Amino acid sequence: MIEASASAKVILFGEHAAVYGQPAIAAPVSSLRAYATVETNPVGVHGLHIDAPDLNQRLPVDIRAESVDNALTLTAQLVLTTLAVEPPDVTICLRSRIPIASGLGSGSAVSTALARALCLVLDRPLSESDLNRLVYEVEKIHHGTPSGIDNTVIVYERPVYFVRDKTLETLTIGAPLTLLIGDTGVGASTKIAVGDVRKLVEANREPTEQTIREIGAISEQARSAIEWGDAAAIGRLMNANHELLKLLTVSSPEVDRLVDAAQNAGALGAKLSGGGRGGNMIALVTPEHAHHVEQALLTAGAARVFQTTIA
Repeated sequence: MIEASASAKVILFGEHAAVYGQPAIAAPVSSLRAYATVETNPVGVHGLHIDAPDLNQRLPVDIRAESVDNALTLTAQLVLTTLAVEPPDVTICLRSRIPIASGLGSGSAVSTALARALCLVLDRPLSESDLNRLVYEVEKIHHGTPSGIDNTVIVYERPVYFVRDKTLETLTIGAPLTLLIGDTGVGASTKIAVGDVRKLVEANREPTEQTIREIGAISEQARSAIEWGDAAAIGRLMNANHELLKLLTVSSPEVDRLVDAAQNAGALGAKLSGGGRGGNMIALVTPEHAHHVEQALLTAGAARVFQTTIA
């Protein structure tokens, strides 16, 4: 059986500001993954098909279609045209443990897993840099003007310090970081949130750009704190980052309630993660305090809580 996978991701610092050239820090969540499995087509079925039961989609892939607005078929089309090959006679089945529309990079993870599986069945690998560029193109369907963070962290599956259009820098983690990811249970569109921030920049340029620069400065400070393993400083910077994201109007009552619950339960820091307006928040905790904070998040209304360690 041919199978490929890709991890989820969390943005630790700098979401939204990264769209405007400010630094951001993100890390993979390797325990949450999307999977793509290659199966033989049923008798009489020819060409490449994509089966995505989670999305209630079964899609044929037309390599010659000029306009493709589905992320899955676009992923396959881009792989095939990049490699200059015809579609194989197989079905690629997709499944994912990553919540959709929650800021964990579900779209990029599914596209990455699909592209990897297709390369495996063709026996024509893509380099990580080529795959990253390809998945970034697909991200435009999801996010309009994506920062490039999701695809970069997920394709390379390493913690990164990211500045748009700059050379990728991986991070040294000075000490393991225990994170709780609290799912609000509210789906949200990153594309809409990014667009609304852009409107805010256009309507109130000076104060909004100042907020964006302050978020960038926090990301720079956080990089040093992460490399030194200074969890207390990381937590304080997370709290500050969240307050600035609230000024960009990308938080929500559900996110704020979980952030407040984590902080009140003794988390070192907490903030939204991803596009906002719902989705997920993250809390930095000590391992011995993780269960207490997790229970506080569930009591405050979290649909589910995932624990991960970044090391």
